[in-house]
Amino acid sequence: MQHEKSKEEDHNRLINITAKDLTARNRRLVEVPYTATLSHAMNTLVANSISSLPVAAPPGHWIGAGGSMIMESDKQTGAVRKHYIGILTMLDILAHIAGGENLSDPTDLDRKMGSQVSSIIGHCLEGLSLWTLNPGTTLLECMEVFSKGIHRALVPLESSIESSNTISGVELVESSSAYRMLTQMDLLRFLRDHHFDDIKDVLSRSVSDLRAVNESVYAVTESTTVANAINSMKSALLNAVPIVHAPDVAEEDHLQLINGRHRKVIGTFSATDLKACRLPELQTWLPLSALEFTEKAASGEGRETVSCTEEATMEEAIEKVVTRGVHRVWVVNQQGLLKGVVSLTDIIRSLRAALL
Repeated sequence: MQHEKSKEEDHNRLINITAKDLTARNRRLVEVPYTATLSHAMNTLVANSISSLPVAAPPGHWIGAGGSMIMESDKQTGAVRKHYIGILTMLDILAHIAGGENLSDPTDLDRKMGSQVSSIIGHCLEGLSLWTLNPGTTLLECMEVFSKGIHRALVPLESSIESSNTISGVELVESSSAYRMLTQMDLLRFLRDHHFDDIKDVLSRSVSDLRAVNESVYAVTESTTVANAINSMKSALLNAVPIVHAPDVAEEDHLQLINGRHRKVIGTFSATDLKACRLPELQTWLPLSALEFTEKAASGEGRETVSCTEEATMEEAIEKVVTRGVHRVWVVNQQGLLKGVVSLTDIIRSLRAALL
């Protein structure tokens, strides 16, 4: 009886966690104004080691994210100071740079990097999806939102909307004097750092048992250029792809994404890896193959690919994504051939299903 009671108390600890707890240690929001140039935005991403930025405009600027009503208001008067119109990601910037013909023309790159961020918001669909989570949203409700493929949400420091059972989870109208960003990674890092007893059983099960492995996995070949990889990823809304050994594919397959299953993984091409690039370097790297780029970007360290087998436990998968700062783990067999992928969305979706 006593044992059952303490189990119940532990479970209460997990269900008492809210979005406010999950963002308690996060710093204040880093953002850019809609008039910022891409060059400025990229410097901001690099300086803060982040891969996305909310874009702020004066009230009433309806450019960018269609229906977003996320405002920052004056704490004393309640007057709206600014309006968040979308999210700018590293992939948006890269897709803008890699598009077009003059990849080797430095003046073309300068011109593109001088564009205003407002002109490219929404080129990748994710830029338009701006969500807020009420500070009182429970951990499981946050997991529900993130399990649908939403990667990040803004959490107001104090909400104008009373938290109740009728309004929980995602809001589209919110006004606050300040926000913090909550990401899928923040949620998983929190679970890893706080050892909740009631989740231990779930974490000890394998990723395959929890149905976290997504068997559909798109890849690029060792001959795909950086520019082609970026453009393919933009169309497929992917921030990273495995680079696979594919000597047998047709010439045109090196220009697009291919099915990576049962092929040997030799690297990972990720939009966030390009954060470390200086612009003049980026110019010379676009025509390189994605594989050559990852070797250069890793500056001789040869970035080891983050992978696991289907037998790996969920705890091991979470440990890998959190410590390595990656958003997915490639699932391989004993021979290193691709069987699938476990993304942060897959991890959160399968954890939530098991907890419920």
